[in-house]
Amino acid sequence: MSLRDAAAAVRENAHAPYSNFKVGAAIRSASGRVYVGCNVENVAYPEGTCAEAGAIAAMVAAGETQLTEVYVIADSPSPVPPCGGCRQKLAEFGAGATSVILATTDGAEQATTIAQLLPGAFGSDHMERS
Repeated sequence: MSLRDAAAAVRENAHAPYSNFKVGAAIRSASGRVYVGCNVENVAYPEGTCAEAGAIAAMVAAGETQLTEVYVIADSPSPVPPCGGCRQKLAEFGAGATSVILATTDGAEQATTIAQLLPGAFGSDHMERS
């Protein structure tokens, strides 16, 4: 199954009763396995979770920690980029050059990378003491 198909399929499972804005995400790990996530809203905003975070959590729960491709899809007029928190999460588990495709349910796609989404990302090297 392609990342697009996986993201589109899981998007249908999103729990978005407040915004009615469903998002699906699919990531491919270094092993080649595909993990998916959808947004899950909660009436007590902002306690919900994003699709990208769900896909990353599934990957980590399966014992993997490196992603190599990302696909995010939503029913919107133009491709929707990940929120700031998800950009940081993607940077934690993917290289700067990792491909990120942002898409709409109508078929529009925008190609970018993790580094383009989060220039100057905070990383583990910032935690090292000199």
